[in-house]
Amino acid sequence: MKVLVTGSTGLVGNALVNDLRRAGNIVCRLVRPDTRVDSHAAPAGFDVRWNPATGELGGAAVGADAVVNLGGASIGEGRWTDARKTLLRTSRVDSTAALVKALAKMAARPRVLISASAIGYYGDRGDEVLTEQSAPGSGFLSGIAKDWEAEARKAEVLGIRVVLARFGVVLAKQGGALPKMAQPFRLGVGGRIGNGQQWMSWVALEDAVAILKFALENGDLRGPVNIVSSEPIRNADFTSVLAKALRRPALFPAPAFALRLALGEIADALLLSSQRVVPDALLRTGYRFAQDELPAALASILY
Repeated sequence: MKVLVTGSTGLVGNALVNDLRRAGNIVCRLVRPDTRVDSHAAPAGFDVRWNPATGELGGAAVGADAVVNLGGASIGEGRWTDARKTLLRTSRVDSTAALVKALAKMAARPRVLISASAIGYYGDRGDEVLTEQSAPGSGFLSGIAKDWEAEARKAEVLGIRVVLARFGVVLAKQGGALPKMAQPFRLGVGGRIGNGQQWMSWVALEDAVAILKFALENGDLRGPVNIVSSEPIRNADFTSVLAKALRRPALFPAPAFALRLALGEIADALLLSSQRVVPDALLRTGYRFAQDELPAALASILY
């Protein structure tokens, strides 16, 4: 299979590219003009020029069977200034719109587009159990996710199967949220966030990659897919499990007011909001998780 991948330098993208190549697929990383990538040529793939601002897509993309769209500036880096918010939106919504337009120009189009989204789509929902059929929420992240998905769905009129990958918190040793969450515990000052009652929906990187591959191969999977384990957990319980895995105490809660003071809008959107998300679509299609229980997942990831 020939697969085009945007966002290949990110945590999930890099792991997916390596996994697909090991399986013998031809993987073409779509590389923006300002993206720095390693210079080592891979025997099972190559880089393709990709400029979302102009819609220019290199000719080497011709003949692709599938596209995995994982691009987007990091949500958790830096305060959400107006300029940062604009970048977060354009790097997702505008880039996806440009990608779909580029696919429309192809004489032979890919069979499937897997386009990233996030469980931020649901907003802050307390204890409500959220499936792919749940209504969208409100707020900045929900607005981005709705518009992001709407642009990806436009590929359906081109005869392309579209999967909307709504990622939860991806847990990995080498990057993403987990090393940042673990650092206070390693220093002996970790604890719950706010009152700790907010729900966290997580997925191990191993499963995130396996689910994307499953979606590439399973023609019955389309539309929104929650990429989360089937066991969401409250923050206080997550904190307890993480502290035990690291053999450190969990004695110092981070008060909500202090987080808001230090981080601004990010605190409510990423740390204090509650999303109890379950992977109904995956379970209906028979996907089996490699890591579905948090204690075993953290032990596998951290050691």
